[in-house]
Amino acid sequence: MSPDDDLRDELAAAAREMQDDSPQEAMQRAVMLATEIIPGCAAAGVCVVHRGDRIDTHATSNDALKEIDVLQHELDEGPCLDALREDHTVRSDDLSTDDRWPSWGPRVVERLGIRSSVSYRLYLTDQDLGALNLYGKDASAFTDEDVHDGLALAAHVSVALAAAQKVQQLETALGGRTVIAQATGILMERFDLDPDRAFSVLSRMSQQNNVKLRVLAQQIVTTRQLPTT
Repeated sequence: MSPDDDLRDELAAAAREMQDDSPQEAMQRAVMLATEIIPGCAAAGVCVVHRGDRIDTHATSNDALKEIDVLQHELDEGPCLDALREDHTVRSDDLSTDDRWPSWGPRVVERLGIRSSVSYRLYLTDQDLGALNLYGKDASAFTDEDVHDGLALAAHVSVALAAAQKVQQLETALGGRTVIAQATGILMERFDLDPDRAFSVLSRMSQQNNVKLRVLAQQIVTTRQLPTT
C-alpha cells in the first residue's frame, strides 16, 4: 500500500469518526490529525465565524496559537482572515517577509517561531463556517503535496462540522418543543384547559411579558410559577 493510500484511509476513518462528534470534538480531532498526517505541520487550529463576523478560536493543537488569532483580529490582517474574506486557500512560505501581512507576520515569527502557514476556508455550499489553519516552524515547511493533503482534510472537516451543527440545532429545537409541551401541560392541569386553549394562554403570556415562548416555558417548568404581567 502506498503512502497516498495510507493517507486516504486515515482521512476516511477520521471523517467517519467526525460524523459522530459534537462540533467542538470534530474541530479538535481535525487539528490533532493535521499535525499527525501532514509532515510540515507543527501546529494547527480552527477559527469559526459567527453572526456579525465575530471570529473565535475553537480548537488548537497548541494553546499558543490563540495568540496568533488574537493578533490577526487586533491588526485586521493575517492568512485566516484572508481565507475567510477572499481566497479558499492562503499559503505563505515565509511569514517574516510576506508583504500581505507586514505587521502580523514578523510578530508571529518573533513571538512563536512560526514561519510558514496554510489556511483553508471551511465551507459548505455558500455558507462560510470558518478556517482550518496549519503552521510550520521552518520557511517553506509545506510542500505542494502537503497543501493538497490539507485541502482534503479541510473538505472532510467542512462536511463534519456542518453536519454536527445541524444535529446540535435539531437537538436545541426539539428541546424547545419539549419544554413548551411541559409548560402547556402545567397550564392544562392548573386551570383545567384543553391543549389548544392552554397553548393560547401560554402564547399570550409570552407576548404580554415580551419573553420568547421557549424561555417563558422553561421558567414555568422550572419554578412552577406563572409570570406577573
